[in-house]
Amino acid sequence: MEIAGQAVLLRIFIGESDKVGHHPLHEVIVERAREAGLAGATVLKGVLGFGASARIRTTKILDLSADLSMVVEIVDGEAKIDAFQPVLSQLMEQANCGGLVTLEKVRVIHYVPERK
Repeated sequence: MEIAGQAVLLRIFIGESDKVGHHPLHEVIVERAREAGLAGATVLKGVLGFGASARIRTTKILDLSADLSMVVEIVDGEAKIDAFQPVLSQLMEQANCGGLVTLEKVRVIHYVPERK
């Protein structure tokens, strides 16, 4: 699969401790995105931040947080991202967690799978 031109970036901000059953939510999101045939997903771990609770979360050793911010980014065509949104909503509901989900239009200039 190749993507070029206009696409959509789905960005999901959640907490490290958010879970679906016994599985980390960010891992379940990536697995479901793969099952849905989306182009790819990346999980980023925050080192410092705060959200709606205004509680600072940090990796500093004295303030070590067990619930750092996690960001899942997924880029694909608008139709595929739109089709994935109900799956994402269901997962966040199952996790009973807060979070933030954003969408933005992006221009893909290079996306080609590895050739073996």
